[in-house]
Amino acid sequence: MIGVFTELPWMWAGLFAYAIATLLAFHNVWQVGANSAAAALPSRQGENRILLALVSGVLLLTVALAVRWERLGHGPFVNLFELLMSQLFSLGLIYSVIYWRVPDLRASAVVVMPLIWVLGSWILLMEPVDSRFPPTYHNDWLWAHVGFGKLFLSFCLVAAGLAGVILLRTIPYFARCFAHMTDEALDQLAWRFMMLTLVFDSLMLIAGAVWAQDAWGRYWSWDALETSSFMTWLSIGAGIHVRLTYNIPIRLGALVILAIFFLAFTTYFGAPYYSESAHKGVI
Repeated sequence: MIGVFTELPWMWAGLFAYAIATLLAFHNVWQVGANSAAAALPSRQGENRILLALVSGVLLLTVALAVRWERLGHGPFVNLFELLMSQLFSLGLIYSVIYWRVPDLRASAVVVMPLIWVLGSWILLMEPVDSRFPPTYHNDWLWAHVGFGKLFLSFCLVAAGLAGVILLRTIPYFARCFAHMTDEALDQLAWRFMMLTLVFDSLMLIAGAVWAQDAWGRYWSWDALETSSFMTWLSIGAGIHVRLTYNIPIRLGALVILAIFFLAFTTYFGAPYYSESAHKGVI
């Protein structure tokens, strides 16, 4: 039986805080939509409440990760349960910082939080299985690989959130909710984050290749995970190239970003569990 002194109560509390942030994001949008003004602005107080709930969730998940780390003696990136929990922490942390520092993207919370809850719902259905630290994980390049990977997926999530807002604006109700924004501003901001996504995806692949050379004596082996990772990198580069070269319609660009995010998501959380690679791709 799992006792109260494990990481689980802290994790559940963190997810509860994320749930509050999600509900507040929808409530904030509903308030704007219900306002009769042509271009009503979101409530600053409502945005602060969302940020507070997000930060509370991040802090609670920090405790959960620390308790698990202390209990098992290694970092939270060996099995799927640990990967999901650490990713819920890192996505929430990075999005909270961006939400705080870039007010123009705060409307994206109504898209980003449900996407984060895909992981939240998934981890609630999993057994919190303990893991052993593989010998090949005792390598400093692993930390670079993990860190760059978390930044890459977080920036891709932010871009996907902005793309989602662009598409939501095609619905009359949401057009009124986001009337204070323009598709052009959202599009520019989304593709700036996609450029950051490309930078950190590239760094993740480089660090992973160096780690693989130290651990298994090869930089690249074209297993399922590495092939999928390379395809994700190509798709990001191709998306940015098409956006800059051909100036595609904004809504088509939003669909491209969401497609890239879906590919990145399935690579990150799907490929490691059918891949036959030595490290199983877990980061």
